[in-house]
Amino acid sequence: MPEKIIKIVFLFFAVLIFLSILAYSPEKKVKVCFEQRCFLVEVANTPSERAQGLMNRKSLDKNSGMLFVFDKEDIYFFWMKNTLISLDMIWMKEDPSAGSGQVVFIKENAQPCINDNCSYIIPDAKAKYVLEINTGLVKEMGLKIGDNLDIN
Repeated sequence: MPEKIIKIVFLFFAVLIFLSILAYSPEKKVKVCFEQRCFLVEVANTPSERAQGLMNRKSLDKNSGMLFVFDKEDIYFFWMKNTLISLDMIWMKEDPSAGSGQVVFIKENAQPCINDNCSYIIPDAKAKYVLEINTGLVKEMGLKIGDNLDIN
């Protein structure tokens, strides 16, 4: 009888280890820099990652954020549904000659929205990337349309 219990417990832990290995997905992060200021940001490059974004996060480290990467340049609108923190949002087109993204639209201080009446933020230019960082940092860095951000 004790031998059977030991086998069941062993099997239980083996299944737990296997499931935890399957569930593990290393966080994709890249460095995005403007002049001397760099951010280590999470990458959202699948539809589900982009849909989730920074929803339900209560805070964001000062030098972190999220980089949304799309397959092609287009008009990508965002909203702040279930986003609990204010954000600065930076739309960038791809600039292959500089190995970076060129800023085409900025939305400073996008406010949280926890109900269903959230308005959309619609840029007036096509972009391939959207960077979300803590509110106030665009102003602090002096970032403006036409500037380049290096994406490593």
